[in-house]
Amino acid sequence: MAKKVATTKKKAGSAFMQPLQVSEELSAVVGKGPMPRTEVTKKLWAYIKKNKCQDLKNKRNINPDEKLAKVLGKKAINMFEMTKLVSKHLS
Repeated sequence: MAKKVATTKKKAGSAFMQPLQVSEELSAVVGKGPMPRTEVTKKLWAYIKKNKCQDLKNKRNINPDEKLAKVLGKKAINMFEMTKLVSKHLS
């Protein structure tokens, strides 16, 4: 019996890979756009780690500095809230 091999077509471009415009507040943190969401997230985490914005006791929490607070709009957030809040700064 011959096995059937499933063929899948790759999509031309995922929505996550499409370059988006970055707001002024966010560009102060991640740099000038346009850039894909994946790149924004990658640069955000690099900024968070470089500036020690990650909570020492609970690594899931982010304590933003002044620049990052302009993007997130809160004093402290959970890392799962970050993408939702950052998406408001992408168009």
